[in-house]
Amino acid sequence: MDDLNSLPDLREIPVVILCGGRGTRLMEETELRPKPMVEIGGMPILWHIMKYYSCFGCRRFVLALGYKSTCIKRFFFEYPIMASDFTVRLDPERMPVVHRKGAEQAWEVTCIDTGVDTLKGGRIKRVAEHLDREHFMLTYGDGVGTMDMQALYRFHCSHGAVGTVTGVRPPSRFGEMRLEGDRVTTFEEKPQLSQSIINGGFFVFRRDFLDRLTEDDDCDFEFGPLQQLAHDGQLRVHTHDGFWQCMDNIREREYLEKLWHTGRAPWKIWDN
Repeated sequence: MDDLNSLPDLREIPVVILCGGRGTRLMEETELRPKPMVEIGGMPILWHIMKYYSCFGCRRFVLALGYKSTCIKRFFFEYPIMASDFTVRLDPERMPVVHRKGAEQAWEVTCIDTGVDTLKGGRIKRVAEHLDREHFMLTYGDGVGTMDMQALYRFHCSHGAVGTVTGVRPPSRFGEMRLEGDRVTTFEEKPQLSQSIINGGFFVFRRDFLDRLTEDDDCDFEFGPLQQLAHDGQLRVHTHDGFWQCMDNIREREYLEKLWHTGRAPWKIWDN
């Protein structure tokens, strides 16, 4: 168990983001781009996820790519300039002069092709050489929430088990009404359900979790490794009762877009 008074700075903890799936249930958006590049408020949901992590000090991101990987590579290769003010001379030997750097200049983004058809466990194993700390964080490239990443990490280090999963209460597909007789007193769109805890997709692992994975294309993550980890008593849950929403279909994308454009996006905790 780690000494909680001497935990590593989250700036040095790698954050693995699984970005390789095809997103077939969002085919309206993913036919031309990978799911993590589907935009909310004009920016990819992947960017939203990374911005949120960075608010807690995280700056080292390892992206496990697959389907249409060049789209994500191109975005981050061009981002340092596109997110800044600059002057460019049309001389191929002269570099642009940056006047105002983007807020994400401290990010270190490692893009790794892990195979178009590789399952999640194989993707994680294939980025292992970039996970150079005792612990690493991991999430999917299609969900946002209001988890306290510092609290999640401290909880993980406190119990000594191999893995920690964030447990969330899923939002209802339908609006919830509260009544007094036949009068509707409140109507809430997509409320978090009071029952059932599901996998919220925000994890912390000791590095030795990688020993449970292989680089095989058919090495899964949830089916097999996580199940075995739970069976061995090495998986703990950190429950999150606040906002959480995945983006599995067009309806959920439109919901996140609506929250963003009405200024009610709970995960937007940064200033710029």
